[in-house]
Amino acid sequence: MRKVAIFDIDGTIFRSSLLIQIVDRLIEEGIFNKEKARDFARQKIAWLDRKGSYDEYIQAIVRVFVENIQGVAYADFSRIAEEVVAEQKDRVYRFTRDLIKSLKRKKYFLLAVSHSPKGVLDHFCKRMGFDKVYGLIYEIGPTDRFTGKITEETFMLNKAAVVKHALAKEGLTLEGSLGVGDTESDIPFLELVAEPICFNPNSKLYAHAKRNGWRVVVERKDVVYEIGESK
Repeated sequence: MRKVAIFDIDGTIFRSSLLIQIVDRLIEEGIFNKEKARDFARQKIAWLDRKGSYDEYIQAIVRVFVENIQGVAYADFSRIAEEVVAEQKDRVYRFTRDLIKSLKRKKYFLLAVSHSPKGVLDHFCKRMGFDKVYGLIYEIGPTDRFTGKITEETFMLNKAAVVKHALAKEGLTLEGSLGVGDTESDIPFLELVAEPICFNPNSKLYAHAKRNGWRVVVERKDVVYEIGESK
């Protein structure tokens, strides 16, 4: 049985959010109404000014995407997703990029578990060399346009359930396993692995990591260091 390494993607490998980039491009091309940018502009400015949280900003982006994807042609979304990834494929953190390369050499099974749309994750994770990708699947109707519904939403939002499903399906072992995440939504799968790594964690994940003695890694500019590194 192969050992598994489990990664969140946004903010853990990619130095931004794939969903942010997709929504921005959908607005730029007029597929989403330009007025929709106002729905998250306030939260974006508040976050940039450090007066609001990044989570509030992301949730505003998610709302815009979910509320406006209905009726959009899958062909347009897929084209934009491929273009965004091609343009930004190298905007990744060095720590996780190099860790992935090392794990691939050791023949680990690389598993991506994210709440971004699978349609964009597939393009990004293929370039990174992942073996399996789980993300939110937005339903496509008979006219090849999005219906606005998410397939198996409850299951996909439970990262622990997704990981357990993947382990059984792919014949993987948690012995010697590793996981990397950056927010509290990653805690369920980080609790399953032998070596949880909290990378650039938000406050909720950092507090959980400190309580449980998990490894905390931070990458800032050209420096990678560990917080509370054991001697």
